[in-house]
Amino acid sequence: MVMSEFFELIQFLFVVTFTTFLFNCVEYDILFANRAVNHTGPGQNPLDRNKVTLPDAILPSQQCTEKIQENSWIIFLLIMATIFWMYRLVKVFCNILSYWEIRQFYIKALKIRMDDLCNFTWQEVQDRLISLQREQQMCIHKKELTELDIYHRILRFKNYMVAMVNKSLLPVHLQLPLLGNIVFLTQGLKYNFELILFWGPGSLFQNKWNLHPKYKRAGNRLELAQQLSRIILLMGVANLLLCPFILVWQVLYAFFSYTEVIRREPGSLGARRWSLYGRLYLRHFNELNHELHGRLGRGYKPTSKYMNSFTSPLMTVLAKNVAFFSGSVLAVLIALTVYDEDVLTVQHILTAITVLGVVITITRSFIPDEHMVWCPEQLLQCVLAHIHYMPDHWRGHANKGETRDEVAQLFQYKAVFILEELLSPIVTPFVLIFLLRNKSLEIIDFFRNFTVEVVGVGDICSFAQMDIRRHGNPMWMSEGQTEASLYQQAENGKTELSLMHFTIKNPRWQPPQESSVFISHLKDKVHHDAQVGPSTQLLLSEAPLCTSLLSNQSGSGPDNLLASVLAHPVLTASGLPGRDRRFIPPSTSAAAAASVLASLSASQLPPHPGRSRSHNPLPSSLHPDSPLYHSDRTIIDSMSNSDTRLRSNTLLSEFSSAEMSLHAIYMHEVHQQSSQPHRTSGHWLNPVPMRELHTDTGAPQAPSVHSVHLGGWKEEEEEEDDEGEEEIISGSTPKQDGRSSC
Repeated sequence: MVMSEFFELIQFLFVVTFTTFLFNCVEYDILFANRAVNHTGPGQNPLDRNKVTLPDAILPSQQCTEKIQENSWIIFLLIMATIFWMYRLVKVFCNILSYWEIRQFYIKALKIRMDDLCNFTWQEVQDRLISLQREQQMCIHKKELTELDIYHRILRFKNYMVAMVNKSLLPVHLQLPLLGNIVFLTQGLKYNFELILFWGPGSLFQNKWNLHPKYKRAGNRLELAQQLSRIILLMGVANLLLCPFILVWQVLYAFFSYTEVIRREPGSLGARRWSLYGRLYLRHFNELNHELHGRLGRGYKPTSKYMNSFTSPLMTVLAKNVAFFSGSVLAVLIALTVYDEDVLTVQHILTAITVLGVVITITRSFIPDEHMVWCPEQLLQCVLAHIHYMPDHWRGHANKGETRDEVAQLFQYKAVFILEELLSPIVTPFVLIFLLRNKSLEIIDFFRNFTVEVVGVGDICSFAQMDIRRHGNPMWMSEGQTEASLYQQAENGKTELSLMHFTIKNPRWQPPQESSVFISHLKDKVHHDAQVGPSTQLLLSEAPLCTSLLSNQSGSGPDNLLASVLAHPVLTASGLPGRDRRFIPPSTSAAAAASVLASLSASQLPPHPGRSRSHNPLPSSLHPDSPLYHSDRTIIDSMSNSDTRLRSNTLLSEFSSAEMSLHAIYMHEVHQQSSQPHRTSGHWLNPVPMRELHTDTGAPQAPSVHSVHLGGWKEEEEEEDDEGEEEIISGSTPKQDGRSSC
């Protein structure tokens, strides 16, 4: 951390110095051979008089200094850069003192040496911190710290940002002519949001842990809104005045950072990355940076496959022809240089070769893979398993361009990211002055209504408590348990999904009563729905085939299990047989996920009537004592002292991620059923109310299900005779129709 900040100072100093040198100390007429250089002085070889060297194009130091001193604009910019650099230097020095205190705390209090720190997981560090509180009472206001208290301290401001994005309070959506609705959130704009709200002069927080008392009272809300509006206006004007300097810095930094990468690997601009807006929109409450990074990292490949599945026939034809013409010219130039290397000395030949190579690389990115299979609905379902959040209107419209555009707002091109950062100094002042100021009263009301004080922690966002009663959504399995109004409800099931994620990541955490009731009801419903789902044995037998359908690489145990749950509805709907030599009735992803989740906890819950334990055998990798059971608190203690600690922790993390993915799929499916009853084969499958599950003691009756439509999937019913069925079961390859779509 210290070295990173130190080199940031060096980078800034280098960019300013090197840019000043390039503008004032280089004679470009001599460098470009537009002006002859006299090399006939004493000691010079007359044969070398046409050769220009770098020292010939560089002015003497005295002449360079005089040129800089004569330019008042350069002097002003250097003074501004020096002031900023000194400010950064003081800030880095203060950070180093904080880092030293943290280092001493780890060594002396937590008993973790610096050379061993990289081998510790966050859970182990957190356990030592909780134990230390019991021994030394670091926090004098509480006897014991919980995992949630620690997360609240670390993510105090981040939880506020996640909540404001969830409630569409921050103005990141812009309506522009011709472009329509776009999402604009850059590093500079995000920095200004945090400066205004949390830690800048005139911010709402009086220190790092307490909201100013005046913002907790409703009597002067209008006056406070006007005061906040003035602060935002001043901040917007300051950004407008500093816009030229910030813009110059952004352009220079982007030039020095990306020019070599673009020349060496032009296709990197076509790579995608999770946008800043996507990281806030998809982030759970109380999710640490490394947890978010790992989850979105797992979702990178399926999201890339989904985005790449959309192609434009017109763009493909244009790209192929541009690549052909550019490649033809490039081939001739390469052949000429191979024949005679003096061709390289011709003016602009190297430039032409470089530009043609960049054009070919960029155009090839628009040419789709000829072996690609177009399965948008299934790919989007796989994306959901990792990102955990998906708007309702995406379901059944995965093949629509509008859905792809909305996914692109979360998963943007790197070129778009660079362009937005370059435009940020220009756009940010207008966003602050004309958009954020209009939301001043809403912001004041938000912080007053959604701030609670926790003993030993300070003021936090009430959404971060994951309180189902206060912020639950009845359409997300919280019916009968929440008292939240529409204004108090978190959108897209954020409260419910965040609660499940935190519970899985922190298995020792004891949830409050309302949260425990919700988790208990969720487990009851999982076991209820598992009665009509496929057996776990069948899902595991399908895992290799499902993995091959969803990925080009062989996955791990958790990946295979997740792939089988995702692809099972498609396999059964298409008539593929199971290992028990009979066709399986179609089922949804919710039923498959429920079956797996129920089987994984079968060893700790009473067996369900009508379904024996032998019906759901698990392999050794998914035995009830495996890491996938950590949410039920059965293996953490036994694994903590293992000799293979790192391997166990890695396996634990993988299985916990798979478990959360299954819960996300299941909860989204149930939400879809509760908000819009699903029609299958003339029967309406209504969801079972949560409040009725814990009173149901008999074996539920499985509804008659003959076919299911998963989103936009279109089924084709085929009649097969007994001979054809036996042929497929015996392993013969069925006839293919040759289409490259699911």
